[in-house]
Amino acid sequence: MSRTVGIDLGTTNSVVAVMEGGEPVVIATAEGTRTLPSVVGFKNNGERLVGVTAKRQAVVNPENTIQSIKRFMGHKFSEVAEEAGRVAYQIKEDKKGNCVVHVPALGKDFTPEEISSMILQKLKSDAEGYLGGAVTKAVITVPAYFNDSQRKATKDAGEIAGLEVLRIINEPTAASLAYGLDKKANETILVFDLGGGTFDVSILDVGDGVFEVRSSAGDSHLGGDDFDQKVVEWLASEFRKDNGIDLLQQKDALQRLREAAEKAKIELSSQVSANINLPFITAVDNQPKHLDYNLTRAQFEELCGDLLKRIEKPMQTALDDAKVNTSDINEVILVGGSIRMPMVQDLVQKMTGKAPNKSVNPDEAVAIGAAIQAGILGGEVKDILLLDVTPLSLGVETQGGIFDKIIERNTTIPTKKSRTYTTAVDNQPEVEIHILQGERPLARDNKSLGRFNLTGIPPAPARVPQIEVTFDIDANGILQVNAKDKATNNEQKITISGSGSLSRDEIDRMVAEAEANAAADKDAQELAEIKNKGENLCFQIEKQIRDNPTLFSEPDKTQIEDKVRALRLAIGADKKDDIQTAYNELESESHRIAEEVYKANQGQPEEGGNPDGEETVGAGVGASDGEVIDAEFKEDEK
Repeated sequence: MSRTVGIDLGTTNSVVAVMEGGEPVVIATAEGTRTLPSVVGFKNNGERLVGVTAKRQAVVNPENTIQSIKRFMGHKFSEVAEEAGRVAYQIKEDKKGNCVVHVPALGKDFTPEEISSMILQKLKSDAEGYLGGAVTKAVITVPAYFNDSQRKATKDAGEIAGLEVLRIINEPTAASLAYGLDKKANETILVFDLGGGTFDVSILDVGDGVFEVRSSAGDSHLGGDDFDQKVVEWLASEFRKDNGIDLLQQKDALQRLREAAEKAKIELSSQVSANINLPFITAVDNQPKHLDYNLTRAQFEELCGDLLKRIEKPMQTALDDAKVNTSDINEVILVGGSIRMPMVQDLVQKMTGKAPNKSVNPDEAVAIGAAIQAGILGGEVKDILLLDVTPLSLGVETQGGIFDKIIERNTTIPTKKSRTYTTAVDNQPEVEIHILQGERPLARDNKSLGRFNLTGIPPAPARVPQIEVTFDIDANGILQVNAKDKATNNEQKITISGSGSLSRDEIDRMVAEAEANAAADKDAQELAEIKNKGENLCFQIEKQIRDNPTLFSEPDKTQIEDKVRALRLAIGADKKDDIQTAYNELESESHRIAEEVYKANQGQPEEGGNPDGEETVGAGVGASDGEVIDAEFKEDEK
């Protein structure tokens, strides 16, 4: 039976969880960690690495190692050009103006959705290994402040990974589920979520099994990566002053700076200073240059002062939209790895006047909440109602470039609202519906989600035709827009696919490629296993010949050495069938010779052995004196 999992697809780390016996359980990765680094790497031979293994080789392979891809999901290249310049890999613009990642090792471009789908595939595979069955459905979380394009892109990534995405839910809302599952009293809680790439704050009313989001605010371009970047820029600046070299222009050095900056940030959460030492960071005239600086917590906080300012405004906006004061907040929940920074905790406590509740694991709370939502949808969890909101206002462009809001931000979803418009000139045969998302009064300052035309309007004076535009948002926060001419009942509709999302054909192609890659990955794993098995057999036989030279006749030794050589040649050629054939022949030959050796030595025990030539292995276990045990060794299961 297929299982439904909850997935926190994070900027820095991702987590998968499932309901087991009525309780949410975080599933460890195949490598034994409870969080999976959201990193995808490609080797020059085409092999794909995901998670810990990808992160380990990032420094020596920066241009083929993709990190923080979530920051580019659902975006035009023009929207994230500055961030694209920070990463060690290449982000470029495709023909549609969207972001794509160029991977030199493969000579190929990937969309952010495809890279994210590789992370989701890894989580799916690890979950299947843990559960012992297929995983085909998932609830995936997104930052509350993700717009429609980013939500659709996330859903597309899940589909490419072979998952039916039952629901997209907001990360703070998921965290509140993890916190409030067993709560009985009515409470108003503030969920502060600062992850690797995004920041959200949500205010919810929780009680009697109802989780109602009252408001959400945030910044989808603010997270732990930005705090790391401050340290990277400081290190590069100090090194440039001392050595006249710009490390930001060197891909391998930039990757080392990023890793050192993240490590220093983590250290400064528990220590007052961090030493950053990077030997051989670069070379000038074949002379190595080393980087060695000390960063204090006070310096770090000063560097990040503008980032803390960016946190304050969404916090206040969420309070204002929910129409609550800080005195009305019962609990403050901190979520996301970046909340471990003392300056962030101090800011939250200062703004709310309350010590944050640390009863939930900030790295796992979102995935646990997603698993609970999966349990709700699957009927495993009952008596819980989740009422989420749309984070940004939605509407259309009207005459004069004005943004007319049809659905206001923080409206409970799912929701459906209509408004009637008319024409601007006489005999206008069609109208263009330009759909926007944002809070600015002018259309050009908001996010364009899509356009479509309603044609066939009968000739009429200006302002006579009646065009009804309906916005319908589903529980995932994904929008469908319908326009209808009331006179003719002629209508057009569009499901917004957003600027960063993919067409149906593109999704189908990527799904097929993902399935093909899954088969290729399986073949690669089987090849690696048989190569390892063959190397081990060669080693064991060579060791046996070396340690026991008198056991083998020269013809036997020559024959077996020839087969060892044949197996090694097959291993070097990377041909699975040839390796298996050579392995079987070598194994069969070694068994034959071993049998002959045992037969030849029967009745000739070594000094101190059994004079009657009887088998003595295990004779002390349930055997009488002189009894021969007919026993087989059980293969060691590891």
